[in-house]
Amino acid sequence: MKELEKLKSQQEKVQKEIEQLENRQKILLNRKTDMERRARTRRLIEHGAILESIFPATVTMTGEEVKAFLLALSRLPGAEKAAANVRKSGDVS
Repeated sequence: MKELEKLKSQQEKVQKEIEQLENRQKILLNRKTDMERRARTRRLIEHGAILESIFPATVTMTGEEVKAFLLALSRLPGAEKAAANVRKSGDVS
């Protein structure tokens, strides 16, 4: 009987450790998700600021108007090649 109680006690201890590790995993996953969200938000803000500094008229545009404007720019002759060249060289001029 004493050995059975000892095994039950050990089982309870291990179960508690499992629960603690699961909670720790949830905390770490939440932290990772939060860091990814913050990085995306920062990137979007930076890209928006760059867009507005180069094309001041976009400040007063709606989201759909900005999208249409960028689509029109992307269809200009040489736009695709220029974007590819920037990606390859890292040139930002």
